[in-house]
Amino acid sequence: MNTLPERLGHEFQRPELLEHAMTHRSSTGPGRGHLASNERLEFLGDRVLGLCIAEWLSERYPHEREGDLGKRLAALVSRDTLAPIAENLGVPSALRIPPAEHRTGLRERANVLADALEAVLGAMYLDGGLDAVRQLVRREWAPLMDSTPAPPMSPKTRLQELTLGRGAGLPIYESLSTTGPAHAPIFEVRVTALGRSADGMGESKRAAETAAAENWLNDT
Repeated sequence: MNTLPERLGHEFQRPELLEHAMTHRSSTGPGRGHLASNERLEFLGDRVLGLCIAEWLSERYPHEREGDLGKRLAALVSRDTLAPIAENLGVPSALRIPPAEHRTGLRERANVLADALEAVLGAMYLDGGLDAVRQLVRREWAPLMDSTPAPPMSPKTRLQELTLGRGAGLPIYESLSTTGPAHAPIFEVRVTALGRSADGMGESKRAAETAAAENWLNDT
């Protein structure tokens, strides 16, 4: 964890906050999970990140509608956005997980990395205030902010607009299975629309639905 504060660009006055942020639930003792792990910091960091991004978008796109700003926000705080940033900052090597989980690939899972990064942002907020988080966010998210001239649209939204545009109603999502340990489940979901189905898998039900919608669209 020695290099992580350097990459974050923040010297922690309370280093235990960063240590807490790097403690995955799988490495905590029985009965202490959500309190001893980084889950509460993740909850806080998610809100702090949303505020920083919303503030930035309001400055950057002063003439866009709320709906378009919301699409940009959703993309910039998504798991698929956070996980690569976490990797770039060195979060995987700093994350505390039990040795038995090393072989499962838990340290590399996108949802685990995204959650850990949010926990780091929560720890930075408690240690250095909003300015500390804002500086990191505007540095690490800048390439993504510059790369989307038009508001992005998720596969689920694209599929929904397609079916509604054809008068076919909303796509139907069906949970097929949930496998893996409780702290790192894998979900499988099927989407049916316009008489055709496609399956998707993900580390959350929402991610599996997104994957299913994307697979449906790719098969058209």
